[in-house]
Parts: sequence; structure tokens; C-alpha cells
Amino acid sequence: MLLCLDSPTVEAPTVEAPTAKYTPSLPCKECGGTVAEKGTSAGLCRGCLMKPAVRLKRGLPCPDFSGAAIAPRCPTNVWATSTDGNMKEYIDSTDHGRQLQSAAGFDVDKDHGPETFNPTEAGSRDDGAGAKSSSKLLRLRADGPLLETTTQMAFWLAPGEKSDGQFARNDKVLSDCTLTKRVHIGYKELPHAIEYEVTFTLPAEEKHVSAQLEALTGYMPAEFSRFWTYNIEKGVLEELSDGPGEQARPVVFSTADDAYAMGVYSPDQPSRGWEKVGYGRFRLKEDKVNKWNCAFRVANPKGLAPGDYRFRMFVAVGTLEDVKATLKRLMGEFKSP
Repeated sequence: MLLCLDSPTVEAPTVEAPTAKYTPSLPCKECGGTVAEKGTSAGLCRGCLMKPAVRLKRGLPCPDFSGAAIAPRCPTNVWATSTDGNMKEYIDSTDHGRQLQSAAGFDVDKDHGPETFNPTEAGSRDDGAGAKSSSKLLRLRADGPLLETTTQMAFWLAPGEKSDGQFARNDKVLSDCTLTKRVHIGYKELPHAIEYEVTFTLPAEEKHVSAQLEALTGYMPAEFSRFWTYNIEKGVLEELSDGPGEQARPVVFSTADDAYAMGVYSPDQPSRGWEKVGYGRFRLKEDKVNKWNCAFRVANPKGLAPGDYRFRMFVAVGTLEDVKATLKRLMGEFKSP
């Protein structure tokens, strides 16, 4: 199985006009659109040309995004191709609230929900399904299996908007909190592992006493309908109820036939004082999407220190058996309880 990261959507760089081989009357080989409208000599329109999944299927190298104009539509997506050539998209990227991304909620209590002060990597609620994000991509580096980005995160709610009847506490669209991530396909001899490191940088100008740091969340298509947790003591996957909510063991989602699965594990779990939570699962039936997360919590009644809060995780991708074997190796290496 070959994994591919779909890095932030970019506005395609300028390309040469179509060659004589592909005349303006020919359609895009992938979507059927007019090639000449978007200008590429590869027989693909510019939109399809910039999709890693399309390029993989057609034997083209993944595009080099460095130096391109950025419009961060999707922080990170995950595609896999099996030995028979079938492609599978693991992440639901319908809007800016889904994706495979990170977010933070500050000073949450009964009167202040997590979305009322909620810097979000992919952008704001108002960004909807649009091609651009309110978040600001400050840095991007893509080099083979490695992706690195730094993003100034937008607040999920715009000033004056509400979530569950509670007003946004932010007075601007763009937060002062940044998210730096380093994503690498493969870890040592584990081809089904994606090493995922994130750093939240809290500004000195803000004062908070607590934070819920969703180091990583994945919104997966509803077909990933089976929920599991890995029991390292027994070395087995155990089916997990719908919950919703968090528990202490790594979570795994799979399709009904177990042919495709994704799980998350962090050697940094659990957060001190929150030993019974950390890995969440949520079946969002109305939205036809399923969500998992790996969340950390920090608190200090005298105020959180500004600066960096760094977390290391691994996302396991493949068949259910691939994911199980990968989690077993990782948890054995880091001697997780």
C-alpha cells in the first residue's frame, strides 16, 4: 500500500500553454473539463493536475508546492493506493471544520464552550466549503515524504457569532496562536506509520488558565463505520462503542470489511491529571462523518505560560491488520501503559 499526503491546496503555479498534442477541444482525462481553460499540457486541467491522488493514479510525481501561492483549503489529507491500484481517500475534507488538522480551545467551562475561543488550523466556520481559508499559512516545506507547515490559525467563530447559544469571545478573525507541524510518511521500518508532530505557540499577550489542545483530529467518511481501541496488554483490537467521548487507549476506525483503517497513538499521552481520557471517537450521523481525536489538556490557575506546547503522534494507515501491527510496534517501542 502506497501512502500519499495531500498537502495544503495551492493555487496552481503558472504553466505553459497546451502543446499541439492537446488541442483546446480535448477534455481533461480525469474530470472531463476543457483542458485549455485551465492550461496544462499533461492532458489534465490545472485543478486535477494539482491533486496528488490523480497524479499517483496516472503515474505522475507529486507536485512541488514550495514557493507557490498558498490558499490552505486542506491542512493534510491522506490517500492510499493498494497493490491492485485502488485509491482510497481517508479524510472527509468537505469544509474547513473537518479535515485532518489541529485546534485549540481555551478557558472552557459551563459558560464558555470550546468553540467560543477556538483557533483552528484549517480556518473558520464562515470559510465553509470554499477554496480559501481565513487561517494564514506562514511557511510550507514539502520534500518527498516530509511536509512541514506553520499556520497562524483563524478563530472558528467570527466576532459576534454563537456556538450552542454562547457568543464568541474573540474580537477578530485571525488569532495570535500559531501551529507548526512536521509530518513524515513512514517511521523507521514501519511503512504504515505517519509521524506527526505539532507545536502550539501561545502568545504572551493573552492570558489563559486552561487549554484543551486537540493535537490532531481526523474526520473520516461514514464508511469508516467500525470503532476500535488497541489493548496492548492483550495485543488485540477491541470494538469500541459509539460513545461519544474520550477514553484512554488509542482509537482506530475501519471500513466494514476491515480493508481500510486508520488509527492514532501518541507516546505523550496521557495528560497529567487526565489519565482516563485523551483519545476520542464521535459518530456524527447527521453530518455523515466520523471523527477521532488525540487531545491534551493543560491548566494553571495562575495562568498558562506563553510559548510552545509540543506533542508527538503517529497515525497508522492501511488495512485493519496493518494498523494493528503498526500500533503494536509503536507502543512496544515507547513502552506505553
